[in-house]
Amino acid sequence: MGAPIVSRVRPETPLLEGLVENGLLVPTKCQGIWGRGAVFERVVGAIERLIDDETRSDGASFLRFPPVIPRPDFERSEFAKAFPHLGGVVHAFVGDSDRHHQMQERIEAGGDWSEFVKMTDCVLTPAACYPVYATLEGVLPEQGRLFDVSSYCFRHEPSSDPARMVAFRMREQVRAGTPAEVMAFRESWIVRARDLFERLDIPASPAPASDPFFGRGGRLLALTQAEQRLKFELLVRIHLDEQPTAVMSFNYHQDHFGRAFGFTTPDGAAAHTACVGFGLERIALALFRTHGFALEGWPGAVLSALKP
Repeated sequence: MGAPIVSRVRPETPLLEGLVENGLLVPTKCQGIWGRGAVFERVVGAIERLIDDETRSDGASFLRFPPVIPRPDFERSEFAKAFPHLGGVVHAFVGDSDRHHQMQERIEAGGDWSEFVKMTDCVLTPAACYPVYATLEGVLPEQGRLFDVSSYCFRHEPSSDPARMVAFRMREQVRAGTPAEVMAFRESWIVRARDLFERLDIPASPAPASDPFFGRGGRLLALTQAEQRLKFELLVRIHLDEQPTAVMSFNYHQDHFGRAFGFTTPDGAAAHTACVGFGLERIALALFRTHGFALEGWPGAVLSALKP
C-alpha cells in the first residue's frame, strides 16, 4: 500500500520537550491532557480550513454535536461491549447538604469521594461519528447520506506520548448507504489522504489496522477486522521512529450501525456505513515534528497549502 515512511524530522530538540519549550503544548497534572498554545491552535485551524477546501464540493451535510452523547445511544452503539477500557461516563453529585458536607470532607482529606456521585445520562463522545447514527433512523434516501462532523473526543488511555491524548479533536466524513457506495467512498479517501499529506510534505503510508478491542474475545474481533480489511490507517512518524502513529483512519463498519440504530437502504436492507477520521492534533504534531517548531522555518509550499 505505498512506499515506506521516510523520516524527515527537522527539530533537533526532542519532540515533547520542544513542544513545551515553545509554548505549543502546556502540560497539566493529568497524563494525556494538554493545554494548547496560540501557534498550535493556529495550525489546527489551518488544518481544518484545508479539510474544508478538500471536501467542500462533496456535498456533505454539516453537523456538529457537543462532546457528550446520550447514554442510551452510547449503549446501542455497543462501544462498551468492544472497548470498555476506553469509554468515559459523566457522573454528577446527587444528594442533600449533609451528603455535600461529607463529600467535601472526603475531598479535603484526599480520600475516595466516588460514592457521592452517580452516573448521568451523558457519556463522553468516543468518536466524532457516534452521534450521527441515532439521527438516521428510518429509510435513507436513494443516494444514501454523507456528513461532515467534528468533535472533541475522549479515550481513557493516558500516556506520555503527546500524540496519544485523552481528550482530542476528530474531524470526520461519514457515509451511509449500500455496501458498494460506502466502500467506494472509503477507497477513494485512502487515495485522497495520501495526496493531501504530499501537499503538507509529510511522509505518510496507509496500512491495514485493527481497533484495540478488549479481552480475549477482542483479539478474535481484531483478527477478523484485519482479515476482512475493514480498517486502514495513515501512518506518520511523530513520537517514535520505530512506531509510526495513525493520523487518519478509514473504517468500514459493514451494517453494524444500520442494525443498531434501525436505518435502511430503500430496498429494506440494513444500511452500511464508513467513516474517514482526521486526528487534528496528531496532524498538527506531525507538522511540527517534520518541519520544526517555528512556522517561519516551514517550507513555502506547506505554508501556502495551510495559510496558518
